[in-house]
Amino acid sequence: MLKQSFYKYLEFQKRFSTHTVLAYKTDLEQFHTFLDTKSGITDLKAANHFHIRSWIVDMLQQKISAKSINRKLSCLNSFYKYLLQRSEIELNPMRKVQAPKEMKRLPNYIKEESLDRLFNDIPFSLDFEGCRNKAILSILYHCGLRRAELINLKISDVDLLKEEMKVLGKRSKERIIPFGKDLTEVLNDYLDLREKEFGSMDDDFLFITAKGKKLYPKFVYNLVNKYLSKVTTNEHRSPHILRHSFATHLSNNGADLNAIKELLGHSNLAATQIYTHNSIERLKEVYKQAHPKAD
Repeated sequence: MLKQSFYKYLEFQKRFSTHTVLAYKTDLEQFHTFLDTKSGITDLKAANHFHIRSWIVDMLQQKISAKSINRKLSCLNSFYKYLLQRSEIELNPMRKVQAPKEMKRLPNYIKEESLDRLFNDIPFSLDFEGCRNKAILSILYHCGLRRAELINLKISDVDLLKEEMKVLGKRSKERIIPFGKDLTEVLNDYLDLREKEFGSMDDDFLFITAKGKKLYPKFVYNLVNKYLSKVTTNEHRSPHILRHSFATHLSNNGADLNAIKELLGHSNLAATQIYTHNSIERLKEVYKQAHPKAD
């Protein structure tokens, strides 16, 4: 089937993550169901731009956000480009489809003082789990890792002498991230306890559960949510907010935008520029508070 070959193309040729392939599969299946239900069309190759526009209207009526709709349209565009390359269709129906405009929203982040409290004032137990939890939170904030990158980090990826780590990001893109002495100390403490509990092998995953198993996404989310709730009232307390905080704090303190881009593993500068906007908002706030003619 064309859909199955498309999913394999995404996974093995485009090297998309399992999560992204699953999202594309869900989106394409939703469009297929819509076509069948609304128009009686069962062949995706028979869809035209009118069908896609109708789907957009249907999703907007369901109050689905423009961001989510555009992700689904991106899936369709990739699918029909794939069909075009294979000469399965003559025209990409997405050519005449205009995506709905998204509201530009600045990324949420945790204030520096709140994270200072997390690492300096909130007690972590001195056993394996306590040291591991502190190390996980520290790496997410000090290095700006994605959750999947953290979960797949190996012991051999971390060089404590050079104070740097090798990270495999989206589409298997590798990057090197430096870190400071604070994180080095936290990782040293954790690795000592980890070795006492489970032994040490370079091929092992860096972070494991109390039973010695590889971490899973929900575990990391729950851990981060639990600890951030102790220091912030921010509704967003996912692992990704620590990545946003990492980038925003670097930007606020004058880091070069290209350097932040490389540290985050972004493929283009546009994705990194949102953190500059956060810095501008902070400057406006400082100006209003400090300048006598601000009002």
